[in-house]
Amino acid sequence: MKLTGFWLLLFFSMSLFAQEEFPKGEFVPPLDIPLVLAGNFGELRSNHFHSGIDIKTQQREGLPIYSVGEGSVTRIKVSLWGYGKVIYVTHPNGYTSVYGHLQKFSPELEAHIKKIQYEKQAYEVEIFPDYGELPVAKGGLIAYSGNTGGSAGPHLHFEIRKTVSERATNPLLYGFEVRDATNPTLLGLYGYSLSADAQINRSNDLVQINYTKQPDGSYLANTVYASGTIGFGVNAYDRQDLAANKNGVYSIEQLVNGEMYTKFDFEQFSFAETRYINTLIDYDYFGKYRKWITKCFRSPGNALTIYRELKNDGKIVVAEGMSYTVEILLKDLDGNLTKLVIPVEGKQQPLEIKKEEKRTSNYLIAKRPNNYDLGAAKVYFPANTFYEDFYIDLKNGTDTVTVHNNSVPAHRDFTLSFDASRFAPEDREKMFIARLDGRLRPNHTTTYRRDNTFTTRTRNLGVYTLAKDTVAPTIKAKNFKDKQWLTNYRYLSLTIRDDLSGVDSYSATLNGEWILMEYETKTNTITYNFEDKDFEGTQYDLKVTVMDNVGNSSTFTSTFYRK
Repeated sequence: MKLTGFWLLLFFSMSLFAQEEFPKGEFVPPLDIPLVLAGNFGELRSNHFHSGIDIKTQQREGLPIYSVGEGSVTRIKVSLWGYGKVIYVTHPNGYTSVYGHLQKFSPELEAHIKKIQYEKQAYEVEIFPDYGELPVAKGGLIAYSGNTGGSAGPHLHFEIRKTVSERATNPLLYGFEVRDATNPTLLGLYGYSLSADAQINRSNDLVQINYTKQPDGSYLANTVYASGTIGFGVNAYDRQDLAANKNGVYSIEQLVNGEMYTKFDFEQFSFAETRYINTLIDYDYFGKYRKWITKCFRSPGNALTIYRELKNDGKIVVAEGMSYTVEILLKDLDGNLTKLVIPVEGKQQPLEIKKEEKRTSNYLIAKRPNNYDLGAAKVYFPANTFYEDFYIDLKNGTDTVTVHNNSVPAHRDFTLSFDASRFAPEDREKMFIARLDGRLRPNHTTTYRRDNTFTTRTRNLGVYTLAKDTVAPTIKAKNFKDKQWLTNYRYLSLTIRDDLSGVDSYSATLNGEWILMEYETKTNTITYNFEDKDFEGTQYDLKVTVMDNVGNSSTFTSTFYRK
């Protein structure tokens, strides 16, 4: 049978929204303690959805981590940022499990990765063993829990991905036991005027709507008087029984007069779409108040595949004299439900609050490439850098330029180039492009130099300048002193810092031989484990060199003794 375009589209839509079955009972827990979550799947994070679950490790490091199933280690990465030390195990059932922020690997894997680190003389490494090269058993020890990388505290970041597509899936769909009899919590309800003629409660700006809790536990909003095309958004969170952490809501549904207008959940998503979180939330509101509003309607540029049902993009067309009952349902995976009912009356009223649109001389068309000359710098936005058109605020300068502000999200990198020809060659050698924070403190951005042109690629709008760094990094011994006997010491520790352009690289030798020093950026500490290498004699000459991002370097030397 030949499928027409209509039936192909229908088939695709049914495939997109179909509920998928995940194998339950095939995997064992990655820890042998009760699973208590500090973060859940799909949770709203800065510029991305959380792609796994964060399992509490009782505020400790060093707990054994086990492979959830039979398989083979197919990737190991050691990084200063992100997941820190992380292991990927591919399983024969078509899934890959991921274990992040590890303290160290199992003895066999630790020896394997350290051999590679010493061969490459680098702390940060990444390997992709062939399937079967490093086999693991179901429930077999693979690592110990830690706090490496971008972790804010000891925990295990755990994921289950589809091996072929690498789509992240919700680990709680596989039958892991996490106690949860707690309903999601509603913190706020907001109304949006989405058409030129729209208004809500005499305003066409963002409106916060009050509500009250009912005897049955549901919430009833104050009557909304509106006209035109409107939408709603909620500020909400979920949590499990044994933790106070405010985690993400699994599913949100919006019904209008009993008809489903919006339904989405966090069953799975692709990493390619995760940055579209900035279209699901009210990005401007988050930038101002650091609070998440999740929209129950689809905004321009939103390419998320989390939606199961959408009518009119979740937008509600309110007609004069008509009445509507809007229900918003917040759900978790265990079926706990929080219900909000919003009565809407179609009534056009004189506006008392009008949305202020700041107009500038530059109106950016999102689907086109855009170039701007800012005097000291030039900025280039490729097509589709932004989700929708807007008036962009640009300020020229001699050394400092303004490229709008954090009220608008950029989906793609844009290019900012400074002309540094007015500076002396010796000054240019120590300069970099910096983004100024709210206190006008410079933050280093990766800077590429070509003759007199300095260039950076970034997704962060804001104020940029050329900064100069002539101060070398500092290096200090942390747990030892010069000429000290360290016979009973297990490790050697130093503190390295650079307060402007930041540490770019470091290296260390003992008696002229390169040694592996693990770098913990959260504490600015580098550490050497004495078990790594055997040296002859009792005198040890240590040399540590640290370089910052513009080439300033410092060298630390010390002698100690050890039997």
